[in-house]
Amino acid sequence: MKYVIGVDLGTSAVKTLLIGQDGSVKAEATREYPLYHEKSGWSEQDPEDWVTGTTGSLQDLLASSKVNAADIEGISFSGQMHGLVLLDENNEPVRKAILWNDTRTTDQCREIESKLGDKLLSVTRNPALEGFTLPKILWVKQNEPDVYQRATQFLLPKDYLRLRLTGSSHMDLSDAAGTLMLDVAGKHWSAEVLTAFGIPSVFCPPLVEAGAYVGNISAEASRATGLSSETKVFAGGADNACGAIGAGILSPGLTLCSIGTSGVILTYEADASADYQGKVHFFNHGKENAFYAMGVTLAAGYSLSWFRNAFGKGESFDALLEGVGDIPAGSEGLLFMPYIVGERTPHADAKIRGSFIGIDGSHTRAHFARAVMEGITFSLNESIDMFRAAGKTVDTIVSIGGGAKNPLWLQMQADIFRANVVSLENEQGPGLGAAMLAAVGSGWFPTLDECGEIFVKHARTYRPNEAASERYEQLFRIYQQVYGSTKEINHSLHAFRK
Repeated sequence: MKYVIGVDLGTSAVKTLLIGQDGSVKAEATREYPLYHEKSGWSEQDPEDWVTGTTGSLQDLLASSKVNAADIEGISFSGQMHGLVLLDENNEPVRKAILWNDTRTTDQCREIESKLGDKLLSVTRNPALEGFTLPKILWVKQNEPDVYQRATQFLLPKDYLRLRLTGSSHMDLSDAAGTLMLDVAGKHWSAEVLTAFGIPSVFCPPLVEAGAYVGNISAEASRATGLSSETKVFAGGADNACGAIGAGILSPGLTLCSIGTSGVILTYEADASADYQGKVHFFNHGKENAFYAMGVTLAAGYSLSWFRNAFGKGESFDALLEGVGDIPAGSEGLLFMPYIVGERTPHADAKIRGSFIGIDGSHTRAHFARAVMEGITFSLNESIDMFRAAGKTVDTIVSIGGGAKNPLWLQMQADIFRANVVSLENEQGPGLGAAMLAAVGSGWFPTLDECGEIFVKHARTYRPNEAASERYEQLFRIYQQVYGSTKEINHSLHAFRK
């Protein structure tokens, strides 16, 4: 049998998947790496950690599978979006990468809005938010001018990793759409945006489709990983685009819920005509000539990880959630706002912070754990609420990520979203989407759609419980009031944070 590899470069770890031609997972491997939070709102990583982690993960993959490297025909990538990697003339990073969940760039966002005005939404199709790449470039330019002067090109995280494996620089459209420098509909770097901020066109890498062939594994990378230098390399896509591919979100009418470190609600768009007025993101898909609209919760799975680290350090998630199923819907009047690193949709606010509302002396740790799960899901429901308000039908949602590993959480999603929620038999997230890009690129299938018919397998469908849905609908409207009621307080507290 022949194989392909999907590499998912995440925020906390890199995961590699070895997939056979029948869509089965032959092997998988994971390597973790650190995050650096030197100041409140800052989030950085060392790009070398991605390379070391991926090299080790690929070695583990080959060792555990015992597959002949010559039988691996292609490799592709999924990557965390928006992260800024600045390179010098020798393709060496000039500083740590500034990640998607870094919120230091509020002033730069206001500058972008002021200079671009209406062009911002009409060209880039997205508002200026702290997580995006252009504000990070401007922050470095203004606050670390010596560092910026040494930079000759920027890349996004997976593109830097691919550079190290092939020796060539590219960026795919689905990831470039998250930089605020791409003409999303036109599929090229925007001369208007680059000129407005004095960024030369050579600073931006060549653009390709996510499924594009961009070279082979280099001799150096072959020695480091064990892969054959005959292995074809395909560009890959943004994690959300690849997550959509891996979940079969490849045609109109399908919606994705992905709960990882961040959380995403994503719906397929056949063309660039939809106009959400910047209330949700609008990006190029990993499928050629397609797009998607997307709402983001910055701290989805991260909120639950924070809760475990703070109140159950060392425990498994199963132990942490013990007893949660015995708590009624609504956690008996306890609400959690998952704003612990700021928020993206629908409140683009880097200064807002999380809260528990309605704490009662009778509440136990299980109440708090359930409230965290419900609060994350309420936040995701804000995006569904906006899609429906814009006329979208949302009745079937494919759920992937950490939230799809727990049947209780899947039922909670169905109840809060008031939609059928489908879990996947072979849920592998963005890594599977990356592998599908490599499979199509290697000639196994003529299209991603046909690949999806083999690779994406539905498991169980969770249907909303009407009584729980009605209760959650009432609580959701209360949840929506909390942001406005706590915004001023949180902004006042901002000066007291580290």
